[in-house]
Formats: sequence, structure tokens, C-alpha cells
Amino acid sequence: MTRDTTQVTLPDDNCRPATVWRRATAAFHTWRTRRQEHAPPTGDTGSPAPEQVPGANTLWRMRTTVQDEPGSLAALCGALAGQRVDILSLQTHPLAAGTVDEFLLRGPAGLSGSEVTTAVESAGGTDTWIERADAHDLVDAPTRVLGLAARTALDAAELPLALRQLLGRCTIRSRPAPAGGGRATGGVPVEGALDDTVMRLRGPEGGVITVERPYLPFTPTEFARARALVELDARLGPRLPHGRDVLTLAEGSDITVRRADTRDVEAARAMHERCSARTLKLRYHGPVGDADRYLNHLLSPRYGRTLAVQTASGRIVGLGHLLWDGDETEVALLVEDTWQRRGVGAELLSRLVAMAVEAGCSSVYAVTQASNTGMVAAMRGLGLPLDYQVEEGTLVITARLGEAVVTSAEELGSASAP
Repeated sequence: MTRDTTQVTLPDDNCRPATVWRRATAAFHTWRTRRQEHAPPTGDTGSPAPEQVPGANTLWRMRTTVQDEPGSLAALCGALAGQRVDILSLQTHPLAAGTVDEFLLRGPAGLSGSEVTTAVESAGGTDTWIERADAHDLVDAPTRVLGLAARTALDAAELPLALRQLLGRCTIRSRPAPAGGGRATGGVPVEGALDDTVMRLRGPEGGVITVERPYLPFTPTEFARARALVELDARLGPRLPHGRDVLTLAEGSDITVRRADTRDVEAARAMHERCSARTLKLRYHGPVGDADRYLNHLLSPRYGRTLAVQTASGRIVGLGHLLWDGDETEVALLVEDTWQRRGVGAELLSRLVAMAVEAGCSSVYAVTQASNTGMVAAMRGLGLPLDYQVEEGTLVITARLGEAVVTSAEELGSASAP
């Protein structure tokens, strides 16, 4: 397969998947709940401190609440200095009573999080939360927010990712407006609502975006930043990156891979009509007649990213979806029968995985059936560590992403770039 990259400007009824689709994946969600508990991170894991290396240090992110009175911050800084901890950055989040101070700290490698917490609380800090940081946290807050805004401006699918990177570990859910043009406000005012560990924002298309972070309350400052990102997205309207790649398959046919959105719903429905009942059932796991009902959701940038494969005549013959599922990421493929076993699915999947790496995902999963040998082979062809789980006839394959896919992410063309 050869690749010829070109830049082309793309031409110019969101609904949740039907209940039957949710039932089809219920087995997976049951498995996922058993697999990992969504417990809040503790202040310190309790694991023994690593052997100290001369000159080594550890980065920490810490939040603590202090009284809004003269000298309180000075006492806190003195306590950290007593532990030989450097303050690399500090942000303040004013509250009605007190102030939440957010620190990026650098301390000796042998110093544990619990020791830092004890020192802070002895100086008057309360509700202290701490976790390990990394080099990415060295970017100052204004620069990080501007970068997230730029990414959101280029691609509507970036909004959920930008919110997650802005707010840390959290769960983001989008509820679309009801069919018929109504607005799914759910009592949320225009300016949004903040309730401790839950914030709700008016979605750009009239729905509601809910962000939950049970282990750490949101501050009014974080709420204002999140609302600004959502308002930016709403003002810019529907948009996609304009890159597309022209590829030549092994037998000589040329195909184009590009990003797709809800403007491609009719072309996707036409592809459904050309697909066999077996192909649609393997993809959607439910009644074939319901397949068209899923497209508005699947093609919406609010819920992930979609790649389309089209022929020289412009006909869509394949769709690949990367779907944000809370703190998980799902991949799904549909290839028209006459275009199967030509490498189309493998090409789509490799690009979706590259996009997941760029988005900072640690794994992707596919929900399918054991009889879907094409999907199973495509997942195995990634060359990544795979976990298999079977629940009530549903096969869930999870690929753990790592250094092995970084190279392929860099090599792929502009159609998969954000």
C-alpha cells in the first residue's frame, strides 16, 4: 500500500444510540466495572519509597485549602521549605471562605506524599490532596489553557479531551438535545451549574455536558475555564481538520481516508444499504433495522472522532470510530462487504490507534463477537499487548498502547492528525 498525501478543503439530528445498542454493550460495562474500581486516588499509595539517588527529585501536584488571612501562605511555604521542597508554581482559587492553593512541587526523591501532607497540615492546610506529577505539568497554566483552546478551535472533537486535560482525571458525559429540536437543559442555566464535584455546562448543540471528579471538588476558577472552552467551541460551530490521504491498495484501487462528521450521515446510510445483514449485525450487535439510528451519535465530534474511506467516485465504503466512553476509549469498524479483506479495516484501525495515542489514551477496546474474524485479525495485527474478555457471548478486546505505536502515529498522514 502506497501513500500520497494531499491537502483538500472538505465540503461543507444528534441522537443517542438506541436502547438495544446500549444493551448490546452492557456486558462490557459489567466487565469493566469488575476490572477496575473508580476509587479516588489517595494522597500516597503507601508503597515504599524508591531507593534515593543523589541529586534525584520527585515532582508533586498538591492542593490544599488555607484561611484567607495574612501569613497563612507564608506558614505553608515555610513548612515546605523545612522538608527541602521547592515550589515551582502556585495558583490560587478563591472560595467564599478560604482559598484553595494549587502547587507544583519538587522534593527529594525519598520524600513521600504523606510526609508532604503532614507538613502542610501542620502549617494550617486542610483538605490536602497530592499526587505524583510529570514533566508535562511544568507548563504554566495560561500556556496550557491557550494550547487547549487552539486545539479546540481546530477540531470540534477536541472539546472532551481538552476538558479532561484541563481538569485532570475526571469523567465527561455528553447528553444531546432531545429529538424534535428541544433542548436537553435538565434545569441547567445558560451559564452552567457547579455543585462541588460535579459541573454541568450547556453543550454547543443544546445538550448538557456533565463533568464529574468525585475525589476533588471543582473550584469556581476551574468552572470558569471549562465554561470558556465550551463557549469557544459553540461560537466556532462544526469544523474538522481538512487533511485527507490518498492510498493505493494492494490490488491497485485508490481510496481516500479523511475525517467525517454528521454532514456524512446520508452517505453513511447509503453504505448501510449496500452492506449485508450479517455485516451490520456484527458491527451493531442488534436488529439490523436500527443501524441507521446510531449514525448521528457515531458521527458527532462530541463523542469521538470518525474516519471515512471513500472511493474515487466519492462513495463511502468504510467507517472507523474512536469513541470517548467516560475514561475509556472504544474503537469500532464497518467496511462494506465488497471492500472487505483488502486491508481497509486494518488501515482504519491503525489510524484510530494513532489518534488515540495523540489524545493521550492508555488503551483502546473493541466490542465484537468471536465470529467477527476480521475485527479480531485487525486487532491482532496492531502488534500490541491484547487482553480478551468474554461476557454473555460478547468479546471485548483491549489493546494497551505504548511506545510501540508512537512511531506509527508519527508516520501516518494528515487525515488522522488533529
